[in-house]
This record gives sequence, C-alpha cells and structure tokens, in this order.
Amino acid sequence: MILPSKFQGETEKSDKPSPPLDVSVAFPQATPATVFPPSVSDYYRFDDLLSPEEKTLRMKVREFMEKEVAPIMAEYWEKAEFPFQILQKLADLGIAGFNTEGYGSPGLSITTSAIANAEIARVDASCSTFLLVHSVGMLTIGEIYETTFLSALTEPEYGSDASAVNTTARKVEGGWIIDGQKRWIGNSTFADVLVIFARNTTTNQINGYIVKKNSPGLKATKIANKIGVRIVQNGDILLKNVFVPDEDRLPGLNSFLDTNKVLAVSRVMVAWQPIGISMGVYDMCLRYLKERKQFGAPLAAFQLNQQKLSLMLGNIQAMTLVGWRLCKLYDKGKMTPGHASLGKSWITLRARETVALGRELLGGNGILADFHVAKAFCDMEPIYTYEGTYDINSLVTGREITGFASFKAPGMSKQSRL
Repeated sequence: MILPSKFQGETEKSDKPSPPLDVSVAFPQATPATVFPPSVSDYYRFDDLLSPEEKTLRMKVREFMEKEVAPIMAEYWEKAEFPFQILQKLADLGIAGFNTEGYGSPGLSITTSAIANAEIARVDASCSTFLLVHSVGMLTIGEIYETTFLSALTEPEYGSDASAVNTTARKVEGGWIIDGQKRWIGNSTFADVLVIFARNTTTNQINGYIVKKNSPGLKATKIANKIGVRIVQNGDILLKNVFVPDEDRLPGLNSFLDTNKVLAVSRVMVAWQPIGISMGVYDMCLRYLKERKQFGAPLAAFQLNQQKLSLMLGNIQAMTLVGWRLCKLYDKGKMTPGHASLGKSWITLRARETVALGRELLGGNGILADFHVAKAFCDMEPIYTYEGTYDINSLVTGREITGFASFKAPGMSKQSRL
C-alpha cells in the first residue's frame, strides 16, 4: 500500500506516537480508580456481625489497599508484572497463612481471613490471588519456613481431573526423585519454596514434597498473554530428576483425601475473592454514575442504571451471607466438600453477573483499566475457573446430595477418582 504524500511526511517526523493523556485530563468528569472510591456496598450492615478485632483488621487492610495498591494496580496489571515493593507492607498486615500459627501468621480464624481476603480483592484480585497461593503453601507445610510459597497440583494434562496427577516421586536412598510438569502455578517465577504434589510410585498415592528454589532439575517459566489476574506470575514448572531429601516429604499428605482437605479451605477463600471484586466494582460504579452526566443529568438519575445498581447490590448481600455461613460451618467443623463447592460455584456465578453489569454501566470507560471495572471484569474469568470450574464444583455438590458421582461419562469408569 502506498501512503498519500501528506501521511508519508508525518511518519518521517516521528517514529514514536505521543504518550497518552493522563486519564484525569482526557476524561475529567469522573475520578479514576487511582483514587479508590469509599466502601458503600454493605447495605444489610454485615459489619454488625463482626467482632471489634475483625472490624479493626478489615479497616487496616482496606486502608493499605486503597493507599498503597490502588494508585499502581492498573500500571502493573497492564505490564503483567508483580509490584514487589508492596510485599513487606503486605506481610506486615499479618493476614497470611489462614489459621496457620507462627512465622508472621497470627493464626486467624477462617472468617477473619476471608474478610481480609475480600478487602484485598475489592481493590485488586491479583494481590488476593498472590496471598491465597502463598497462604495455601503455608497451610500445607505448617510452621517450617518463613518465606514465599506456592502449592503446585495442576498439570498440563490434568486440571479438573486433579487426582490423576502424572508427576511422580520415586524413592531413592536418602530421599525422592521428582519428575513431571505443572502448569498455571501462581508465584512460580519467584517463590522460594514449592509444595509439589506427586504420585508416590511405591504406593500409587498422591503425596506432598517440598522443593526449594534453584534446586537442580527445577525450571519455572512465566505464562504470557493472560487476560485476567495479570499481576499474578502464573507459570509452567518442569521437574527433571529433582532430588528431595526424606525430611522434605510432607507427613500430612499421604493421599488425595488429604489434598482435598487443603483444597476445601482454599475453596472457601476463593469464594470470598469474587465477593470482594463485586464490592469494588459496585463502589466504583456508584461513584462514577453520580459524577458522570449525560442528557443534562447524572447517570445515577436514570431508571435503567438504578435497576442495575440494585441488582448488583442485592447480589453482593446474598454472596456475602453465603460466604459468611460457609466460614462458620468450617469453623465449627461442619463444612462438607459439597458446601465448599456450592459456595464457590454459586458466588462466582453471581459475581460474574455483577461485574458484567458494572462494565455496562461505565460505557466506553468500562473497557479501561483506569476505572477499575474492566480490570475486575477480566479478573473474574480465571476466578470463575480456578479452584474447580463452575461445572466441576456443581458436580461435587451434586454427588453429595444424590449419592451418584457423574464426573465421567456413563460406562467410562466404575468409580470416580474424585
């Protein structure tokens, strides 16, 4: 194609386009998410159910996220890089590890951990995912290390069919040889300690093994081109003849049933991520609709927009109360796998609807990370999928209420591994 002469001259003048206008200059009618909106989604006063200590922690986490993370989250999300400068301050909040005690973790209840996790996800889902991956590693290991963790179960060939792990652990003198591959593992490019789930070739059971960063035969590479939780450093992990000493085999993980206990806690925490995401989207939308004017009136004055806001707000109240009850069942030792799966699947479904409505409400600005909602919209997609897809979690609950496992097509297997 031959460019007209007037365009040829322009291309010769500059090889680089002009930098984009600051969003506050380009669109002065609404406040961007670098200044995060106040929290206004607690319509049914859920806060009244919290203890004074839980309220204090909630406000502490909220203040940190709004002050330290909100101003930089769109930039790092766009670059798909992790903001390591916030790590120490995040650690100082003392919320990592769920109910693990020691090494900076105060041994919070699941309820308190969930509330803190939601407050993080309200501002940035990637930060909450980072903390979740780290905390699951702490929970799996216990009080052995003070460092950065990950827990690696998913493999290229086995995602939903998690019990079919192909990575193997072969007994040798003084330890184990690990061979295999993991995929979609959060924090994998920088974690100091990796909990690898592998099949013991002697017992054919799934066990847990601690692999340290830079171990010979271990290679971790970042997965590129994600559209959601872009700040999270998901990666592929290759293990080739990786030696693990006997003392680094985890004694509490002797079968997939033990692994499921860890997954149950993780599923509860993941269920609170979409609650937090939905809270942030609602907060952003309400402020935006009050500030942005069209046809001579704020967008908040229009009936269609008010109906969408009401639906979003109702979803948040319902999701919060389901999440709350799930935590209480866990704390009392009454939560079943079906409970956890129903909570995760139903809450993520409602949250998906909520963020989609938010994206509609912001119009053109609903596709810009500057106004938070577009980023949250994209971040909801992986959360809808990981820790069990909506369909798989529905089948876990279905098995519990009917007594029939339907994870495989009829006639394919006499008994499901799940």
